[in-house]
Amino acid sequence: MSFSTEQMRTALSDGLLSFPVTDLDENGQFNAETFKSRVEWFVEKGVSTVFVAGGTGEFFSLSYEEFKQVVEVAVEAVGGRVPVIAAAGKSVPEARKFVAAAEEAGADGILLMPPFLTECPEDGVIEYATQVMTGSNLHFIYYNRGNGVLSAESVKELAARNPNLVALKDGTGNIAALNDTIKTVDDRLVYIGGVPTAEIFAEAYLSIGVNTYSSAVFNFMPDMAMSFYKSLRAGETENVKKIIQDFFIPFCRLRDTKKGYAVSLIKAGAELIDRSAGDVRAPLTRPTEADFAALKDIMDRQ
Repeated sequence: MSFSTEQMRTALSDGLLSFPVTDLDENGQFNAETFKSRVEWFVEKGVSTVFVAGGTGEFFSLSYEEFKQVVEVAVEAVGGRVPVIAAAGKSVPEARKFVAAAEEAGADGILLMPPFLTECPEDGVIEYATQVMTGSNLHFIYYNRGNGVLSAESVKELAARNPNLVALKDGTGNIAALNDTIKTVDDRLVYIGGVPTAEIFAEAYLSIGVNTYSSAVFNFMPDMAMSFYKSLRAGETENVKKIIQDFFIPFCRLRDTKKGYAVSLIKAGAELIDRSAGDVRAPLTRPTEADFAALKDIMDRQ
């Protein structure tokens, strides 16, 4: 870990964040060479933090050994230029194992995913997250999503119990609840937009003080994604409106036609710009040829 808490907070709060897809070869195995090139490209294109093996990176489908490789390759490719955040989750023992692997590989922080499958009481989620964070020197970001959604008071307690928690990533899109959390917890944490295709929420996020978000479409349209972010922060409302109308609304409509397309279409986009990362793994599915064509048409409008 090479970034101080303040440096991490700055990187997470001012600049576009993104998650590279995880490269798989024609046999469905991790392709370290093309993944390294992808991560280097991300940094060259100006992201302020790289999140690897996250939701867009199919964390849920990676083995422990593959995860270690992904983080090691990413850390080498980034070379300390920006923070590298890796994911962790599943059971407490598994999450601790992934955290230790990420720390050994040189990652700067952990995006802690919500528990898997079972319904969870909030006090149980706080204990789950605390048990994972305890004993690690890494910075943590809690992903408020799925079975692990915490209320404002619960986030406040989680932050109080864990000094190494530096940020909350919102995966709900519930602006009222997030606003409650921000006003309750205040600047103890950095707040990150993290719903799928977060740009569609970006204006609402910004209005309550969430300055940045994670961009999945950066994987195949980095210049447009960066232009949108800079226009948003600069108050250039006409350009923001145009990009939302021309790209993000039709993209989200296509994304919503099938479960899992929030990831599958990102890999499809990468393939369409000749930066293929291979296919997604089950339970996700490759988009149909018609959907590939529809995505290309949306991309070509830019």
